[in-house]
Amino acid sequence: MTARQRLEKAFAHAPVLPLTQESRYALISDCHRGAGNSNDNFLKNQHLYFAALEHYYKQGYTCIELGDGDELWENRSMEPILEAHKDAFWLLSRFYRENRLYLLYGNHDIIKKSPKKIRKYFTSYTCPSGKRRLPLFPGVVFHSGLILKDQMGKKDICLTHGHQADFLNSRLWPLSRFLVRYLWGPAERMGVLDPTSAAKNNKRKRRIEKKFTQWARQEDCILITGHTHRPMIGTARAPYCNTGSCVHPRCITCIEIQRRCLTLVKWTMDVRLDQSLYVARQELAAPVCIDSFTPDIFPKPPETDRCR
Repeated sequence: MTARQRLEKAFAHAPVLPLTQESRYALISDCHRGAGNSNDNFLKNQHLYFAALEHYYKQGYTCIELGDGDELWENRSMEPILEAHKDAFWLLSRFYRENRLYLLYGNHDIIKKSPKKIRKYFTSYTCPSGKRRLPLFPGVVFHSGLILKDQMGKKDICLTHGHQADFLNSRLWPLSRFLVRYLWGPAERMGVLDPTSAAKNNKRKRRIEKKFTQWARQEDCILITGHTHRPMIGTARAPYCNTGSCVHPRCITCIEIQRRCLTLVKWTMDVRLDQSLYVARQELAAPVCIDSFTPDIFPKPPETDRCR
């Protein structure tokens, strides 16, 4: 099965959500929530993540997590992850109760496509006070893809994690998980980078991003993924975007969709004039309207008479 076929399969039964002038979506990916130990790359940014989610909750956004939300290659179970990040799951459950949360799975949490695992881990959780169990995501389904249908008829937005374009992390994911869990995970603590990770290998990043761009152009849509951890907003010639991740050294990045425009945003710590710290939202680029992704903005080449 080719990368194109795997991407097509991801959207074969994907839910469709409306994209209108009033729609507000926050696209977040690659949180890699861990068990709260030294291997938990999410731990250092958990306060930024919570502040961002709280902002989106108050502003009426629908939150869409594009996979690899939880680190289930290095960790065998969700239980220590739920325990370590109760506050984050409490806030996510509030989105879910209001039908404002959609969850996709990636390669690092691919077990979420199993109904048995969902019933075991995602039905309820221990509340932050630790006194009782509360509903988490009862009845949840983790999807491989999701489509935002543009009501203006311009460009639909296709959302998926992105591991489908990466053979090692899609077809051979059990092998990759074994290597991460028993070889590259321990080696990372000694400063050795995982060569199987698209997020840490620039050559593989470029190869995968090229596949994404080709697929989006062929399907005449805007494709948004995570997986490579490299945040970007595409163009009409290259209609591929990436949310980035929540495990950058000093920030988290995401894509906001509001008034049919895409905005690449980072959340980071900043300092006021009185030297107090606060969580700041910063736009990495000006909002890009979906209409600007249409190919007819380019002038057509002049017609030539080949008989002359």
